[in-house]
Amino acid sequence: MLGWPGVALTGSVTSSSVLFGSLQKITARQLGLSPALMAAANSAGGVMGKMIDARSIVVASTATRWYGHEGKILRYVFWHSLALASLVGLLVFLQAYVYPFVRLVIH
Repeated sequence: MLGWPGVALTGSVTSSSVLFGSLQKITARQLGLSPALMAAANSAGGVMGKMIDARSIVVASTATRWYGHEGKILRYVFWHSLALASLVGLLVFLQAYVYPFVRLVIH
């Protein structure tokens, strides 16, 4: 879930990964989790945060010629973004702790 607000604030998955990548790696090692899984989770959560990035909202309003309605667009997509980020978080939880899914992760 850290990638989600990171991208919403920075506007870029790459920037969010640079900001929080080492934090994810260190935390994963301390918890005994796969650093690759945590890095992937950070990026996947970041993609969900791209929906609520200010630049993406402005591009959407301009592309649809719905000028001045950026707040309405943000209010609409915010909950979708949060729900999808939560689903990504659930999938990462399953891959980190639940047996059949754990086998999918490279350690």
